[in-house]
Amino acid sequence: MLEYTGHPLVDVGIATIVAFAGKDEPSELVEADLDKIADYMAKQYIRNPLRGFLTVAFPNSGFTQPAFFNQPDKQQIYIDRVLRAYRQDVPQLEEPGVFMNLPAADISFDVYDKLEHGRAFRQHIPMQTGEGTINFHPYGNAGLPISGLALFAIQAYPLGSAKCAGRTLFIHSDNPEIMVYFAHQFLEKNRLAIQVAQIEDSNKMPEHPLKFRTLIVATLIEALDMRQQSMEAQEPFSVTAYHLTNSGQGAGLDIYHLPSQMIDYLAEVRSASYLSAWQQIERSAWVRFKPTGKQKEAPSDFKPDRNWLYEDLFNLAEDPYRNGRRFIRTYFLREAYKYARQDKTDPRGGYSTQKEAHLVSWKLTEIFLRRIMYMEAVKIEQIRQLGDALALYVREQNDKRFFRAFYTENRYGFLRNSLIKANTAHVKRGNSPFLTLDNYISVFEDGEELASSDWRLARDLVLIRMVEQLHKNGWLGSNEDAIPDVKEEENES
Repeated sequence: MLEYTGHPLVDVGIATIVAFAGKDEPSELVEADLDKIADYMAKQYIRNPLRGFLTVAFPNSGFTQPAFFNQPDKQQIYIDRVLRAYRQDVPQLEEPGVFMNLPAADISFDVYDKLEHGRAFRQHIPMQTGEGTINFHPYGNAGLPISGLALFAIQAYPLGSAKCAGRTLFIHSDNPEIMVYFAHQFLEKNRLAIQVAQIEDSNKMPEHPLKFRTLIVATLIEALDMRQQSMEAQEPFSVTAYHLTNSGQGAGLDIYHLPSQMIDYLAEVRSASYLSAWQQIERSAWVRFKPTGKQKEAPSDFKPDRNWLYEDLFNLAEDPYRNGRRFIRTYFLREAYKYARQDKTDPRGGYSTQKEAHLVSWKLTEIFLRRIMYMEAVKIEQIRQLGDALALYVREQNDKRFFRAFYTENRYGFLRNSLIKANTAHVKRGNSPFLTLDNYISVFEDGEELASSDWRLARDLVLIRMVEQLHKNGWLGSNEDAIPDVKEEENES
């Protein structure tokens, strides 16, 4: 009866119908399932709070147009033609619909002494042109031919969306199980919100309490945890979020994509080997309460609405390499993010390697390099070995001066000289060198005497391993002032 098409509006609508019916796949649906959700929509779409909210999805439709409110007969015709378009008795056009290989439904009817066209327009499908607009339509035929099943699925999509910043937020994925999970979570939240609003006689659909990027990742993590427990074959998949308004006051669409490698990384850090370390970083990224003149401390019912770690994952997706360097410094090395220092609610402005050395984790960094930045395993191992060698040297020689210089140096030549001097002094004491030419070149240079463009990233990665090891062996605990309280901009070119 229904099958996914690859179009986000249609697919999310189908996933919502599947979730409403308590099924797992569209192939399990029968017409009675469609009738059940159609009855619910017919009742709720013409009442508040949904009636007001649907103006962002279907403006000027029979659900939201004020002219329909006092004409129940006309409104019922609209409902029958649009929400029951999947039924066999709906007239059909002599052309196929664009989303499915099915005949297009004829949804025309006489309203206000005007005959609507048989095709679908902006009031039926978000982001389409209005009636009479022939631009971008072949042969000057305005509107979009659409089958009854596809039209019905699109009408259902708002129920499987979240209201965020006055728009509908819905999630499409090449993994149907994940798509249904998102639709189910949003659907249940919406049904509860509708019920509460009607009890309280409220006309407004409440906003979701989480910021939309945070909401996407938080829900995705729940789905990944559920998927790990199912023990089923886990094929790679991606997720795309659509933040849409079809409002007549200004239509808009923002798209946010999380590629499969990002999701694979999230799935791995949620596994038993990494979960404890990941959750500590996760918890430290939630926004803080904003003090006011009357209230300095957070109330007992304060619930943060944004997690900056989740938000920054989307920046990674846009540019994994460039934004990955900042991500590593901020979350794995625990350096304060300079642009967050003036915002008392942003915890990133208060990160400190000196105070949070216990959160520095090479394990999380290593899989980040492998999954997100595609660094070769040989290079990762060379960085780890150098970090171990330098940490051993610092502890055995108690060379606090070298550690501080390595941490803060912003000039490559000076960094190299400090390493050479420390290595030479170490050998003069009768020890084996902690630094070899091959290891140094492989980590910091693209060739002899040619500094790598990534030398600062390499230094940060070596530091992560050093800090972790020096914290574990107790040296940092005995030398708290060894890590300078530097500002991030002092480490940037």
